[in-house]
Order: sequence, then C-alpha cells, then structure tokens
Amino acid sequence: MERKRLDPHGTKKILRFACHCCFLLSIFTSTTRAFDYADALKKSLLYFESQRSGRLPYNQRVTWRDNSGLTDGLEQGVDLVGGYYDAGDHVKFGLPMAFTVTMLSWGVIEYGDQIANAGEFEHALDAIKWGTDYFIKAHTNPNTFWAEVGDGDTDHYCWQRPEDMTTSRQAYKIDENNPGSDLAGETTAAMASAAIVFRRTNPHYSHLLLHHAQQLFEFGNKYRGKYDGSVGVVKSYYASVSGYMDELLWAALWLYKATDNEEYLKYVIDKARSFGGIGWAMTEFSWDVKYAGLQILASKLIMEEKHKAHGYILEQYRSKAEYYICSCLNKNNGSNNADRTPGGLLYIRQWNNMQYVSNAAFLLTIYSDFLQSSNQKINCHHGDTLDHQEILSFALSQADYILGSNPLNMSYLVGYGPKYPTRVHHRGASIVSYRENKGFIGCTQGYDNWYSGSDPNPNVLVGALVGGPDYQDNFMDQRSNYVQTEACTYNTAPLVGVFAKLSQLENQNQNLPSVASY
Repeated sequence: MERKRLDPHGTKKILRFACHCCFLLSIFTSTTRAFDYADALKKSLLYFESQRSGRLPYNQRVTWRDNSGLTDGLEQGVDLVGGYYDAGDHVKFGLPMAFTVTMLSWGVIEYGDQIANAGEFEHALDAIKWGTDYFIKAHTNPNTFWAEVGDGDTDHYCWQRPEDMTTSRQAYKIDENNPGSDLAGETTAAMASAAIVFRRTNPHYSHLLLHHAQQLFEFGNKYRGKYDGSVGVVKSYYASVSGYMDELLWAALWLYKATDNEEYLKYVIDKARSFGGIGWAMTEFSWDVKYAGLQILASKLIMEEKHKAHGYILEQYRSKAEYYICSCLNKNNGSNNADRTPGGLLYIRQWNNMQYVSNAAFLLTIYSDFLQSSNQKINCHHGDTLDHQEILSFALSQADYILGSNPLNMSYLVGYGPKYPTRVHHRGASIVSYRENKGFIGCTQGYDNWYSGSDPNPNVLVGALVGGPDYQDNFMDQRSNYVQTEACTYNTAPLVGVFAKLSQLENQNQNLPSVASY
C-alpha cells in the first residue's frame, strides 16, 4: 500500500550525468518529433474531472465517475463537499490540492491565450474553480481552515471506488490554537492567483477569492506554525519538510500580483533573508518546497520601473532563481546540479519523480519567455551562459520524454499515444465503473477482485501523469508499484501551461528548438 508521498530528503543514491552525456535524447530532434501538444493539453485538463469529489456537474466529461463524498464535513457541522482527491486514494489533502490550483492558475495567467486558442480555456477555468469553490467552503471563518477530509491510514486499508466509500471522513482543521501557516499560505497563493484568472470573466468571484486570500494570509502570518504539527494524521503523507516560510513569501507575492498592494511586496522584500527567500538555492520545486517558484516569480518584477527601489533584493532572488535553472541544465558546479537518468530525464528522487519534472518544465518555460522578452541571458558557473532558446529546448526535452521520447517509447501521460501505463495505481480507475455496475464493492473486496489482477484498468485515467521511471529509465506497469504508477493532481497541473506554450509554437509554424544537445 502506498504510504508516503514524499520520499525522505536523504542522500541520493544515483549516478550523476553531465548534460552533454545524455546521449539517448540526442536522437530526438525537432525533425523527428511528432507530438500533438494540443491533444496532450486537452487530456491533461480532462484528468482533473477524474479526481473530482462531490456532486458531479451536468457537463462532467469523465463518465465512469459518479457522485462521492456527499456527506463530507457533516460530522463537524460544516459543508466540505467538493474539492479533489489528490491521487489514487480518497483523502482530500489541503496542501497538495492548493498547490495544484496555484499551478493551474499560474499556467492560465502565463498562457491563457494559448489555452484559449486550443479550445480549452473553459475547461481550465472549470478545473481551477472546482478547487477554489471548495477552499471557500473550507474557510469557515477568518482564522479557521479545514485542512483535510479523511485520513490516509484508514483510507489505504480499503480498495474501493469513491462512490462506495466506507472509510472515515473525519475532517481536520487549522485555527488559532492549531496553526498551519504553510497550508494557509499555499491556499492564499491558490486563491490569489485564481483571483487574477477570474478578474475579467467573473469579477465578483475574483473579489470573493481575494477576500478569502487576504484573510487566510493574515491568519497564517499571525499564528505561525507547521500544519503537520497541528494535523498529525498528515505526517506520513504530506509532511511539510520545508516549513512554512516559503509558503508565506509565496503567498505574499501572489497577493501583491493580485492586488498591487505595496504592503505585500514589502513583506517579500523585508523577509527575503530571514525567511530564506534569497538564502535557499534549490534544485527542486514541489508542493512542499516553493522557493524556486517564488524566486522566479520575484525575478520577473525586476524589469518593471516601479520596482527599481527594491532592485538589490530582487536581484538576489533572481540569482537563486537562476541557480535553479542552471542546476536543471547541468551548468552549476558538480553536486549542485540536478541528476539525470541515462535517457535525459531530470531525476530528483525515487518516489513520484515526475512531479519534479513537470514543475521544472513549467518554470523553465516561463523563464525562457522572460529572458526572450527582456533580451537577456543567464550566467552560470565557470562563465557558462544560457539563452532563452537553450532553456526552452531543455523544457521541451522533458515534455517530450513524458510523451514518449524515452528509452521505452512509452508515454507517461495516461491515454496519450499508442503506449502508456494501463495499470495505474488508482482505486476508481481500477474497478468497474459505478455507472456500469452500481452493486456495492466493499472495503477489501476491491483488493480481492481488482487490485491484485494483471488485467489493464477498466477505466483509462486520461491525462494522469504517473510517478514515472526509475533512475535507469526502467518502469514496471503494475498496480502495486505505486512509487511509479500512482498519479497525482500536482503532477499534471504544471503541464497545462507547458503544453499550451508548445502547442502555440507548433500552430505558428515556428521551429521548435532542437533537443539534440541533451
């Protein structure tokens, strides 16, 4: 049974490969690439409908799913129906759900026009709003936010469809006496970024999101503490290893972008050093560790005239952002680079490695755009320079690896291409659809009849990005191999922006950059 989403931060037992030695991807150049990025974008957004909890809407496209979790919050006297299941189980974990929504919103902010041109704008808004509607419900008063519904231990004892759930739906909250600044901060970021997304299409909703975001930030900042110290049941699944300072900086910066209120920028500047914003140089970005995303977001402020007064601090944010970029492209010194598989895939850690890949592809794509628009380059270690084209080229290599340009010729985006994982570690997808068979399937009945079988899942979890191959590009498509075959919402979320950007380049008949050098 799956136990922890976050592999402990320990010594990495993997080989390091210099960028120029990743020979396998050298055969995948722009002349041989044949990926339909618009189709990948469409499938990515469809995935979020598979993960919906609550009463499904009339326009639900994933028809093998039905209503679930309709009494969530009832025991506590609150309405907590809705939101997303994070992965292949049925717990609603607040921190990864909020990060998922932040990344979806950021993708729309950066590439909304491209998403619209692909005909997917409404689906992107629906994916975001399904999360933010739930956050509004979960924020029952200024200093109370419901952090989780269900618990991993009892949930993982059962293998059944969400429509049949018999496991505990106990809800857990953070408040003044049980702080959770990291959760409050990430949910602030999600709602503030979503407020930007809805500003034109739904201004009333945008204003409501901002109201909640500002209250949550004030709560998280005033009552500081890690949420896993208050909600103990989350420790084995989504422990906040990085602490809460990154989330508070991240939240303040998104609030600044959403409100233009200088007080939030002042927070990001004043606490840059004490909260690690300009101290931590990272080689990963994830639902837990926000520093690299924060640093890239802050870097983009430098070019605006009104931010010149904060140039000294913003340049330090930028220095750390570029450390992350250089590490991804193996341009830092020695051990300061991110690892690679022989096939060229970024490799951060064993457990669900693809989350780090999709996040990196997104951040690199955004930073490539920033460098192109400002006509700048990056200076890495030993005088190596990177231009926007090289950075986009590497982001493209990661996206293409995901879609099938890899030693196994397998797409790790489920439902895309001729070959993809068919035994995804996912309760709902692995059991006959409730729409087809409404007969109750008990807690352990699913293990007996479905989990241990070798047949492909009866339902295809389209758009799910699974955990992916190991450090030697090997992959076992087995339901029990949850380290590699479980998919999570925050794996797919960053890909929406990446695929939108790549789809635009194709539509404009621009030559996509070659990945031959990687």
